[in-house]
Amino acid sequence: MLSNLTQRMESAVKSLSAELAGLRTGRANTSLLEHVQVEAYGSMVPLNQVGNVTAPDARMLSVSVWDKSMLKAVEKAIRESDLDLNPAVDGQTIRVPLPAPSEERRKEMVKIAHKYAENSKVSIRNVRRDGMDELKKQEKDKLISEDEQRKQADQIQKLTDEFVKKIDELLVVKEKDILSV
Repeated sequence: MLSNLTQRMESAVKSLSAELAGLRTGRANTSLLEHVQVEAYGSMVPLNQVGNVTAPDARMLSVSVWDKSMLKAVEKAIRESDLDLNPAVDGQTIRVPLPAPSEERRKEMVKIAHKYAENSKVSIRNVRRDGMDELKKQEKDKLISEDEQRKQADQIQKLTDEFVKKIDELLVVKEKDILSV
């Protein structure tokens, strides 16, 4: 049971890492455009399925679109994303300059990062609750003793504390990253 809980908590941390990677810090990071959806061939697809994203320097992203007919759709998707970017078409490549975010925008990004972290902590606590409920049920059904239930409950709490600490560490790193631009 503990390994199942660990897996679920790890997935919450991985999810947070992905969300934090999508927050704009002012430095070019290809993961910034991961969540951009492009209308292609009658359906919405992730940007990385219609082109290749690279970061040629610290303030520029470059999107090489594989199908030239998709250039306008990709440009529109980036422009209309909530990232506040202004892409420019250059041949079969779309250049996306990343302006340095204002102080106000950086503070807003930190708030968003805190919200993402809090959501992940809630997920971790929900996993802990599920584990504790399962232990109580096992004790009630006489599958484990009261002492065993307490011992496993302590292990679950230690696991929870460990993952909450990981979330806090990720948040501190991202906060420094956002504010150091």
